[in-house]
Amino acid sequence: MKKALIAAFAVVMIAMAAILVYLLQDNRNLEQEKMEMLELAELDKQEMENDYERLTLQYSEMITQINNDSIIAQLTQEQLRTQQLLEELKNVKAADAREIARLKKELATVREVLRSYIRQVDSLNQVNQSLMAENERVKGELAQEHHANEDLRMEKQNLTEKVAIAAQLDATGITMTALNKRQKAAKKMKDCKTIQVGFNIARNVTAQTGNRTIFVRIQTPSGQVLTAGSFPYENRQLEYSMKKVIEYTGEEINVQTYWQVGEFLDAGQYRVSIFADGNMIGTKTFTFE
Repeated sequence: MKKALIAAFAVVMIAMAAILVYLLQDNRNLEQEKMEMLELAELDKQEMENDYERLTLQYSEMITQINNDSIIAQLTQEQLRTQQLLEELKNVKAADAREIARLKKELATVREVLRSYIRQVDSLNQVNQSLMAENERVKGELAQEHHANEDLRMEKQNLTEKVAIAAQLDATGITMTALNKRQKAAKKMKDCKTIQVGFNIARNVTAQTGNRTIFVRIQTPSGQVLTAGSFPYENRQLEYSMKKVIEYTGEEINVQTYWQVGEFLDAGQYRVSIFADGNMIGTKTFTFE
């Protein structure tokens, strides 16, 4: 009987030892699982922190890329809120499942808000690009119009110049005659007492009618001018030999002018130039012995 009790006690002790060993092993397994869960929670928390930091940077980049003050203010406010949630996350223990779950939900909200702003900014950019394209188109049209107006202005200016040129008087048939004391043609310049310069003002229906002052300029072979006075020509005063006021009607008119010789005149080439309305309307060279 005693031996049976001892055997039974031994069996109980072995069973208890087995149960103890099982419980200890199970406890170690639970601790291991707990540590693994904490590690996963820490990794999840770190991942969330990285997401919050990336979102904060995205807000900063968007702020620098737009020029809308209202949207910038809204983005700045959302960026501050994201930074505040990031600080809360950093101060929360990974094991605080409830708080981690709340911040994860907030993270999803922040991400969705950012997406909405991205869509809004993209829409504004598209509008701005459309406006810029329209602006460039309008600028192009204005440039073309300006170019066309400039062409018209130049054409008008050229036409005005052509009309002005067409309206200028024209001296034709210019003659220079050396007259002696009997008012006959002198054979030699030493016998000349009067110089007669004659010419025709040609017919011109585009020229303005009315009184005109005609200036005749005679240059001697030495280059000197037989001078009776001066008149304005191309921003300077030019000497003339004779002048005559005529009444021009648009039809051809003959003009005769005279220079009374009071000096010795050399033989050689004499140049006659005729002016009217600030323009030289005719010139010719004559040779005398």
